[in-house]
Amino acid sequence: MAHGIGLAVALALMWWVLSGHTEPLILFFGVLTVVIAVGFAWRMHVLDREGAPYADLHRRVPYWFWLGGEIAKANIAVVKLALRPDLDITPRLVRAPIAQTSGLGLVVYANSITLTPGTVSVDVNETDILVHALDSSLSGAEGFEDIGERSARAFDPAVSA
Repeated sequence: MAHGIGLAVALALMWWVLSGHTEPLILFFGVLTVVIAVGFAWRMHVLDREGAPYADLHRRVPYWFWLGGEIAKANIAVVKLALRPDLDITPRLVRAPIAQTSGLGLVVYANSITLTPGTVSVDVNETDILVHALDSSLSGAEGFEDIGERSARAFDPAVSA
């Protein structure tokens, strides 16, 4: 029940912010749309901790801000590599260890690696993620461990905050 209410509130706020309408008829249609969407989610049995993760926002929002900063830093590093006159890069394949216990945590970890410029998650298995790095300067194990630990704390219910 709480997950459904959280999803309804989030959808209603998103609809209102993105539409900007305040006319009664349009608001009615917005509320109707939210009710239908939550009803579909309930019938599909996806109103759970992963389908409506609003109770964990206090752990997740800081992670997204931190990841945004890491993406900005990696953008600068890739631009510096690309603008070097000799373009001396050393692409590498490295293995990043997995600290996640849930599917959501693993997906966020792999996507966070891919979102960071200069690295791409190539393959995922039970123990690690194979990562292609544009240059050896972007393939440090400590960077992947940091992403892994932070994403596990933010998205794995089994990992303590």
